[in-house]
Amino acid sequence: MNIVDELPLPPNFSLITAIAVLGIATPLQANPIKPEVEIVATHLVGIMETSAQAAANPNAPSVRMTTCRVRLAARDPARNLHSAAPVFLYQEQALTERLRQPYRQRFLQLAPSATENSVESKAFKPIDPERWIGLCDRAENQRMLQPSDLIEVGCSVFLVPVNQIYVGHTQAGGCATNVRGAVRITNTIFLHSAGMDTWDRGFDAQGNQVWGAKDQSYQFRWIE
Repeated sequence: MNIVDELPLPPNFSLITAIAVLGIATPLQANPIKPEVEIVATHLVGIMETSAQAAANPNAPSVRMTTCRVRLAARDPARNLHSAAPVFLYQEQALTERLRQPYRQRFLQLAPSATENSVESKAFKPIDPERWIGLCDRAENQRMLQPSDLIEVGCSVFLVPVNQIYVGHTQAGGCATNVRGAVRITNTIFLHSAGMDTWDRGFDAQGNQVWGAKDQSYQFRWIE
């Protein structure tokens, strides 16, 4: 059992809570966060599945997450991108039996946060989702996008290195959304040696959870 499986995760779990639970102070003030951006990007790139979790739990979905690097053709100053060149990723999630029908597609911009004490993963929606299906199957030099291809979602996850893992959480209060009856989403992410665990949740206007992780995280594990 890894450290992620042992963590208690109450509904109001936060990044500060994670650090307190682990009992370890992060070294972010002493070390620049910039090198961590590349470490996080490298960790995310590839294919992970929840198939092992689904095999052990019939109520858990079998999902594949595919992530690859992409290039932004030009910067748009209106987007207030960081002066340091960010890393851009494309990510899609689909049920393993419907890989050509992803239910989530997004571009991620990884860069040091404004306070430079965490890695900020900022989400963007594609303007034309169908156009990008299977993008990671293309050669890297064909994964070029324009700023006009992106819609900024206004939702970020902030990740910090804690011991041998990375712990991330959405911004305070979560992010506004309009997905499957939810008006607000929150997420807590653990990047670790076996892959990634996520606590992705959607809440309605009354604060009731309407979808997402409940008793256990979504356990994404590397596949060959």
